[in-house]
Amino acid sequence: MTFAVQRAGERATFDHGWLLTSHSFSFAEYHDPSNVNWGALRVFNDDRVTGGAGFPLHAHRDMEIVTYVLSGELEHRDSIGNHGVVGPGGVQYMSAGNGVRHSEYNGSPNEGLHFLQMWVLPGRLGGPPSYGQVAFDVAQRLNKWLLIASGNDRGAPVSLTQDATLLVARLDDAQLAHRFVAQRLGFLFVAEGAVSVSAVGDDGLSHSAELRAGDGVRLGGISQITLQGTGEAVLWDVPP
Repeated sequence: MTFAVQRAGERATFDHGWLLTSHSFSFAEYHDPSNVNWGALRVFNDDRVTGGAGFPLHAHRDMEIVTYVLSGELEHRDSIGNHGVVGPGGVQYMSAGNGVRHSEYNGSPNEGLHFLQMWVLPGRLGGPPSYGQVAFDVAQRLNKWLLIASGNDRGAPVSLTQDATLLVARLDDAQLAHRFVAQRLGFLFVAEGAVSVSAVGDDGLSHSAELRAGDGVRLGGISQITLQGTGEAVLWDVPP
C-alpha cells in the first residue's frame, strides 16, 4: 500500500517573474530520477502567469496534455490552426501525436492566470495531433465528482488514448468517496481550500492526512479514498 503525501512546499518551485510554477514530478530544469512519474501520469504542474505573459510557440509530440483552469483566462494557439480561450473551471486538451507547436498565454493584460497542466503518457504513439476545449460550471462538480477525461469511459467530455481518468470536485463542507479497482494508482491534489483524506488499502489498513492547497498524495494498493472538507480536489486514476 502506498499513501505518500507531498506537501506544497516540497514541490520543485521556480519563480521566473512572469511565471510561478511548482512541479509535482520531474519537469524542465527539475530532474529527480526517483520522481519522474506516477504510473501513466508524467507531469503535474501548478502554474501562475502574470497578465499578458505566457509560453511562446514550442513543440510537443507523443503526449496527452490536459490543462485545468482555476482562475483567469488561458489563450491557446497552435500550428494546426486552433485558437481558443479557456476560463475558470474549463479544460483544454491537446494530443500532441506525431508533433504540434503551440503557445499558451494569459488572455488578460491585467488579471492573473492560475491553472494545472497535466501530461499523461499516450496509449499509442504517432497519429495526427488534435485539440479541444470544454467549459464547465461549478454546479457540475459541486460536492460530486465531475468526469473530465478518460480512456475507458465513452461518456467523458475528453477522450484519452491512455487508460487513465481525470476527475475534479468542488467540496463545500461535504464528503465524497472514490473507489479504485485492483492494480490501479491514484494521484490526489488539492488545488484550493482544506480537505482531509482517508484511504483504505487492499490489505485492510488505513491512512489519513489533512491536505491544503498545493498538497498531493500518491496512492497505490488502495481500494477507496474518502474526502471531507471545503476546497477544490483533482484526482487521477491511472494504470501503473
